[in-house]
Amino acid sequence: MPKIAYLYLCLLGSAISIPLPLAAQETGNARGPIGESPYEVVSGWLDPFQEDGFAFGGNSAIWAETPDRILINQRGETVLPYPVPEDFPGFAGAIGINVLREANRRTWQNCLFEVNADGEMIKVWDHLDYLCEGADGPGPERIRVNPYDPERKLWVVNQTHHEIHVISNDGSELIATYGERGVPGDDATHYGSPQDVAFMPDGRILVADGLLNNRVIVYDSEMNYLGEFGSKGDGPGQFNTIHSLAVGPEGRVFVTDRSGTNGVNLFRATEDPAVFEFERSIGAPLTLPLDIIVNEDDFWITDLGPLRFVNFDFFGNIKYTWLVPAGLPDGYLEVHSFTVDPDGNLYGGDNQYGRTQKFIPKSDADPELLIEPPWFAQ
Repeated sequence: MPKIAYLYLCLLGSAISIPLPLAAQETGNARGPIGESPYEVVSGWLDPFQEDGFAFGGNSAIWAETPDRILINQRGETVLPYPVPEDFPGFAGAIGINVLREANRRTWQNCLFEVNADGEMIKVWDHLDYLCEGADGPGPERIRVNPYDPERKLWVVNQTHHEIHVISNDGSELIATYGERGVPGDDATHYGSPQDVAFMPDGRILVADGLLNNRVIVYDSEMNYLGEFGSKGDGPGQFNTIHSLAVGPEGRVFVTDRSGTNGVNLFRATEDPAVFEFERSIGAPLTLPLDIIVNEDDFWITDLGPLRFVNFDFFGNIKYTWLVPAGLPDGYLEVHSFTVDPDGNLYGGDNQYGRTQKFIPKSDADPELLIEPPWFAQ
């Protein structure tokens, strides 16, 4: 048996289950209708660029700006054992390393980079590594872009440092930082492990201040504090930590309860710019919802237990579910972030195997089962 296959079987025996036929996987929180993936994986899409002895870290944040420019924020790089197998494919999960759990292997280098449609390096933004350095936790969480911003600035969320950075689109300039490094707080200018940021059509900015404070903060377009909503608890409209959020049509705001207890909480904007009213909880119970994309009349999330993509309508009905296998070479342990480019290609960042993969729609895929780029007001 090849060494890499043996190591992978060891990993399976200790951490995850061997993939089963579709019918046998309909357990846990996977609820129907459950069907086949409408996408094909581009095997080995992301080209390794690291120096010898290093591999990708957890690919926690990705943003496909165009089909030929995909931005990735990883949780540093992973220090590899020596030697690695001759057929090492370039990501640590292939040799049994879980880059999320083996944090002692993390080194804060090459945290931000951009690649082209073929997964080939365009540029490493190593001059910004200092934004991640010194974190005693996982660090980077999300990359978002305000669709109403003509400059297409990047909003990069660092949960461990309690900061949100605004960076020029080409990566050359750090424009602003919100929060205070290493200082958690629950006031208007401090965060407690923030998780995400989203943008309203009227210019308001929403921050999911998420693991410690269980709130969504409402700012105006200049990041002046307006108000906040959400609270800790097990009731509808409450959270046991927040993981992601997104804006939809007609003032809808979708906020994932990271614990899964309350599923995805749907709020609505009101005439008061500081006030959002709770409308309904969708999908509860979930296991650990990871990321979300809202389209014109529905939304998609990734969730664990088993790992899957789930499509809901705005009234809480499940429209479709497809499971994501763990088996290598093309499997996932966690689709922490996902993004869709203007051509409809899907990209998913794995925060445990340590890589990003590209999915392309199958030629016979039902268009209703494909994820569209995030909604924004035209």
